[in-house]
Amino acid sequence: MTSMRRREGPSAAFRPEIDPASSAPLPRQLYLSLRNAVAEGRLSSGQRLLSTRLAATEWGISRGVIAEAYEILMSEGFAVARHGSGTYIASAIPEGVSRVSDINGKGVPPVRRGVSAAATAILTRGPSLEPQKTLPFVTGRIAHDERTARLLNRIAIRHMNYAFEGYGDIQGDLRLRAAISAHLAVSRGVRCASDQIFITAGTQQALDLAFRVLMTPGDRAVVEDPCYPPARQCLALNGIEVIGLPVDRDGIDIAKLLDGKIAPPAAFYVTPSNQYPVGSVLSLPRRLGLLSYAEENNCWIIEDDYDSEFRYHGHPIASLHGLDKASRVLYTGTFSKALLPSLRIGYLVVPADLVPAFRAVRPAVDRCPPSFQQRVIADFLEEGYFPAHLRRLRERLRASRNMLAGYLMERLSDHMEVVLPDQGINLTVRSRGGWNDDTAVSAAALRKGVVVMPLSRMNVVSTDRSRLLLGFSGLSEAEADMGTRVLAEVFEGGEFVGG
Repeated sequence: MTSMRRREGPSAAFRPEIDPASSAPLPRQLYLSLRNAVAEGRLSSGQRLLSTRLAATEWGISRGVIAEAYEILMSEGFAVARHGSGTYIASAIPEGVSRVSDINGKGVPPVRRGVSAAATAILTRGPSLEPQKTLPFVTGRIAHDERTARLLNRIAIRHMNYAFEGYGDIQGDLRLRAAISAHLAVSRGVRCASDQIFITAGTQQALDLAFRVLMTPGDRAVVEDPCYPPARQCLALNGIEVIGLPVDRDGIDIAKLLDGKIAPPAAFYVTPSNQYPVGSVLSLPRRLGLLSYAEENNCWIIEDDYDSEFRYHGHPIASLHGLDKASRVLYTGTFSKALLPSLRIGYLVVPADLVPAFRAVRPAVDRCPPSFQQRVIADFLEEGYFPAHLRRLRERLRASRNMLAGYLMERLSDHMEVVLPDQGINLTVRSRGGWNDDTAVSAAALRKGVVVMPLSRMNVVSTDRSRLLLGFSGLSEAEADMGTRVLAEVFEGGEFVGG
């Protein structure tokens, strides 16, 4: 029987801190270096240390010194010897272990660590995106399509040879950019050449890149209120002051801008096709008004068209980019909702005269997007699979939306008004007056295994706490049935505070 060679673990890369000028004995120095690595978590429980022979070669220390340091580690409970196998970091590290600063055994005094004001504010408010769980109504789930999965797997096999891969184009694969350009021209009226497109790691990186290039710390940006939290936080991390304008059924209300009550901002961030999280669509008069204002006041508009593919009734209003005559709009989209979020492929369309600036900045934040995923999606688009995939997906999502809305109206109509969206993969519900604390409702539902997102967490200046967001993509009928029954129990049992 052929024995398998023992593979080296992470500890093989460890290098001890040894000071040749120190008067401390070498075994003591090596022991302290190993002990501190354990205390700091750089060497973890169960990891195998190098053999004395290999360690002597790697560290330039005699085997006798290494053996003596290992003996001290074992005597103090930091390591154990396994006959015929080697020396390992102990599985149960002594309690209260801290780093030792010098050979006399004195500990390191605590250090006060500071982070930026923007990071502190984000930390205080809590994470913008919770870890995704497979629970009823969680947002961002993907409706699996078996036919598309088989196609993507088949295409992926073509591009699995990494042997000759190097850095790719700063803007992304040219074939993918050309395919996106053709798709946007037909589906969204976006007029752009392939060299105006930058492939990004989803929408978030596209937004960060746009904010970095277009805005200077201290500038102001107008956003919708409520607003997509990661976008707002990205603005904050770039030192941008955020101004919120209210959203109604016709989208962001620009009346305060038109009457001069707010000074012109450097940029707008908007989700006009499907306002996140409310779900309203920016009306044509407001679109034209926003574009006119941006042109007159030299403002940029970042249009986040994150799920425009999913419209269930009528034809979508032309994108802001498609209506823009003054090249003030930067357009971003993603394949995370339409294909797979794990592909991490989005795109940003920039005005032609700004391409050099974006090309200059892009390598500072991300040298180039990953080529493998780009090639897979490029083939998927070029070979004509995307339109049929979207048709199948739209029908599934339409059925999920109708199913969830039906259950909610049947079981919870006394407590909430359901806003049936014409587009997107989420829907909102509003209190009928019996509750006014969406965070308390959300917490009570989560304790029972159901996710409903409070819109108040996304407020900029609004104090509205009467709305919840529910996702229906990837939602099974069993989950919708169980989830709405649980919500009904939460409301009927009064299992929350503030209602």
